[in-house]
Amino acid sequence: MFPFSRKEKPGYFSKEEQEKIVQAIQSAELKTSGEIRVFVEGKCRFVDAIDRAAEVFYGLKMNETIHKNATLVYVAMKHKQVAVFGDEGILKKTGTAFWQDNVKDMLQHFHKENYVTGICEVIEKIRNALEMHFPYEPGTDKNELPDEIVFGK
Repeated sequence: MFPFSRKEKPGYFSKEEQEKIVQAIQSAELKTSGEIRVFVEGKCRFVDAIDRAAEVFYGLKMNETIHKNATLVYVAMKHKQVAVFGDEGILKKTGTAFWQDNVKDMLQHFHKENYVTGICEVIEKIRNALEMHFPYEPGTDKNELPDEIVFGK
């Protein structure tokens, strides 16, 4: 069992910043059948953040979307680690360079302590890829995963 919480963690984001991130997710999902989630915790238990992102991705059952096009934005605030983990459907369409570039861009913002901007910009880039490869399907599309930020311990 994973220690997930939807409660705000002190010192991570203000209520307004959380709303901005959730709005970015919701706006992105209006244009695609893909799903985007953000997971934030203090410390990464693994050496490589992508391994932790994979654990969280499967723990949140993000691999169960119909088109295998869910994406997780993982952030460990105290350890200053990030990862972007996409399911097999979107990974096949974009290739690994897309994900590596997104992490580099996000880290540039994080080094300047522009966390919310970094997260929102990566959500926008993910939206663009998802929209290209998995466009919104009127009448059949449904929100398969919650849009709120998930906080770990």
